[in-house]
Amino acid sequence: MTDHKTNRLPQIPESEITLANMGMGEVAYVRELPAQEVEQMIGQKIDADPATPLYCLYLADGTPVSVSDSREAAIANAIEHDLAAINPN
Repeated sequence: MTDHKTNRLPQIPESEITLANMGMGEVAYVRELPAQEVEQMIGQKIDADPATPLYCLYLADGTPVSVSDSREAAIANAIEHDLAAINPN
């Protein structure tokens, strides 16, 4: 969830195992990826420059949920799926 006073997302726990076990189906994170990496992940060509940054929403266990052209859209997608988005940085 976003802290509305600071407009920042909570930090991800240090351990990836903790994250994967924390709130399965309830917690997600957004990661910036170049379009080329997204193409490799989904196995098909997309209509974007390979260096264009895209934003992938992942479940806590690393399962990709969606790809957006902005971080805000990815976070909105998390909210639409009743997921609490946390900051991986």
